[in-house]
Amino acid sequence: MLKQNLQFKLSQKLSPQQIQLMKLIQLPTLAFEQRLKEELVENPALEAGKEESDQIDEFGDQDEYDDYDNDSERIETDDINIDEYLSDDETPDYKLQTNNYSDDDDDKFSPIVAQVSFHQDLLNQLNTFILNDEDRVIAEFLVGSIDDMGYIRRDIQDIVDDMAFTQGIYTEEDKVKNILTNVIHELEPVGVGARDLQECLLLQLKHKLPTETIELATDIIENQFDAFTKKHYDKLLQKYNIAQDQLRKAIDVIEKLNPKPGGSFAGNSKAIEHIIPDFAIRIIDGELELSLNGRNTPELHVSKDYQEMLETYKAANEKSSAQKEAVQFIKQKLDGAKWFIDAIKQRQETLFVTMSAIMHYQEEYFLDGDETKLKPMILKDIADMVGLDISTISRVANSKYVDTPYGTKLIKEFFSEAMINDQGEEVSTIEIKKILQNIIAEEDKQKPHPDDKLAELLKEKGYPIARRTVAKYREQLDIPVARMRKKV
Repeated sequence: MLKQNLQFKLSQKLSPQQIQLMKLIQLPTLAFEQRLKEELVENPALEAGKEESDQIDEFGDQDEYDDYDNDSERIETDDINIDEYLSDDETPDYKLQTNNYSDDDDDKFSPIVAQVSFHQDLLNQLNTFILNDEDRVIAEFLVGSIDDMGYIRRDIQDIVDDMAFTQGIYTEEDKVKNILTNVIHELEPVGVGARDLQECLLLQLKHKLPTETIELATDIIENQFDAFTKKHYDKLLQKYNIAQDQLRKAIDVIEKLNPKPGGSFAGNSKAIEHIIPDFAIRIIDGELELSLNGRNTPELHVSKDYQEMLETYKAANEKSSAQKEAVQFIKQKLDGAKWFIDAIKQRQETLFVTMSAIMHYQEEYFLDGDETKLKPMILKDIADMVGLDISTISRVANSKYVDTPYGTKLIKEFFSEAMINDQGEEVSTIEIKKILQNIIAEEDKQKPHPDDKLAELLKEKGYPIARRTVAKYREQLDIPVARMRKKV
């Protein structure tokens, strides 16, 4: 039996211009600049820089071009849930990352030094060894198997099989191991070509002048590596029957070794990057002053030439099919330029009012920089203050930086949940984390506090939180468990 159902669905459809605005809001400064450059290239009716003094009245409020197109609409953003219309799939990942980086502008005139890559440097070093053709091919293949951190993480037998299939070199596992030991392990930086961390540290220790401390450190890594990594220092003291001072010296030597020999290679390192803040907060005569990065406020205007071109086509008494198409094209570009300029203005306003609300909400912190004075603040608090959707606040907070008197901060770091202290007052989780960090910094490193002790100490300071919550905060602060914080 067939049934007929009538369903009504209420939906709101955003125009391309509204979606364009939403995307512009979420872009940090560097990505925004790139987007601006793209638009200037794609739309010849849009120009950057100051307008000439005889520029035609600002394009926007006039309806003189409406003979050739439908009514243009203003970008409206009220009651729009951005997340329903935007997804990470629509915008490249690199434009949504919080790493708002750029090369220093002043460096663009500096000469660029051509650097030798990590692997090329290793291959160059092979030229100092006297090797027959087969051994050199094997050595070069081993160098090609070294990852960027300096390790060979593949099984030697797999490498032997690979050479047979890809190079036509048929050899034995023992021969490859011999070249690895006597050639690859002699390359710089010391430790390169190791198959694991233990071998990497041993290679570096064996290249040092033998002393009593070096011999002890070598024995510990070679025979007591598990106890060392787990910081079972009592077992090591008992095993070697030595004083704490002797063990401390050996551990100091080990801790100074490089666990990633490839990562320290100059040619393998990335260029220094600098964060470009989207906002700046300054204290002027005891008052907070907010400014938007000047790079966020470009001067854009509609092309005078394109407007005059349209006027010329309009003045023609009779229009051919080609002329009508030209009029339509020019009108489309002019509309696009006007819409883009409008979107830029609304973007600037959205960013400014959002950051201004955050600044005033956290005024006490911004005046003296004490992180314990950061108030509990969630996205809804700011959304209610400025009358914008929570998703809009989220996109501003997650991808923007602010330059403060206390350093450049990611805006989302100012948001935190609230907890109740023993006085019944709401405190920020940021405040609790800061106090937890201070407690751990001041602890006896020979007897670091376990999580239950940390919870007890926090409770004594007026912050009654559970041990599992302490563990969560400790992990968020990238602080290891007590056993791993132990020092001799």
